[in-house]
Amino acid sequence: MKISRLDHFVLTVASIERTVEFYQRVLGMRAETFGEGRWALHFGAQKINLHPAGWEYELKAAKPTPGSGDFCLISAEPMEQVIGDLEAAGVEIEVPPSKRTGALGPMISVYFRDPDGNLVEISEYA
Repeated sequence: MKISRLDHFVLTVASIERTVEFYQRVLGMRAETFGEGRWALHFGAQKINLHPAGWEYELKAAKPTPGSGDFCLISAEPMEQVIGDLEAAGVEIEVPPSKRTGALGPMISVYFRDPDGNLVEISEYA
């Protein structure tokens, strides 16, 4: 077997509406409904499916919990623009630009939290 890319991942959230508003306003993602009233956030060729806490869809993680996510997104814009956009949106940067190692090598990352407390890392490859 050879895996080629990530298609989607799931976040369990306390409020679909609050999560959709945050990811659209702060990260420019596109919200879409699918199936029978489910929600997803699209970016690039990937998406984040949203499960409402307490009403998760089957199949699901063994212990779905709001705020248990920790993931990295790659920016198409320079880090200075990312920081400016986060500040303009009133998002508190938890960890300022720092050197990290991603799947493709060295990168610069900033960290912040979404409304549920998920740790979001935005990175730019060096």
